[in-house]
Amino acid sequence: MLCIGNPARGDDGLGPAFGERFEAMGLSGVTVDSCYQLSVEDAVDVAEHDTTVFVDADASCAPPFRVVRVAPATEATFTTHFVSPGEVLGLAKQCFGASGEAWLVGVRGYVFEPFVLALSEGAKANLEEAVKAVAEMVRNRSFHQVGG
Repeated sequence: MLCIGNPARGDDGLGPAFGERFEAMGLSGVTVDSCYQLSVEDAVDVAEHDTTVFVDADASCAPPFRVVRVAPATEATFTTHFVSPGEVLGLAKQCFGASGEAWLVGVRGYVFEPFVLALSEGAKANLEEAVKAVAEMVRNRSFHQVGG
């Protein structure tokens, strides 16, 4: 599980907050890592797992969250400041022969201001719903799309 976001930007910290809650559950076979943004090096970790779940704040999805399957990018168009989950998955397949699947969990956030060190109340509620739902998917080893 790769949890993305900057906790010093309000609800942008939803990814790392998700990771903390998920790691505390101690689910067998689940690795959790948090970062400010994805990098090409994340393809190594993706290649070592059967299923990868990317978790990030989402400013536009319907509350409380969405889950969508990630398709591997066939061409890398990343920059030093942005690598998409699809590009990470594509690099894992191309460079390391990875064959696993990937999902993106977007948790609805509302406040993305710099130097705000707390999640908004709405984001906290959405986070709890997302953690419960994704934990159930992990336990059942059955991921599926939620929202759009």
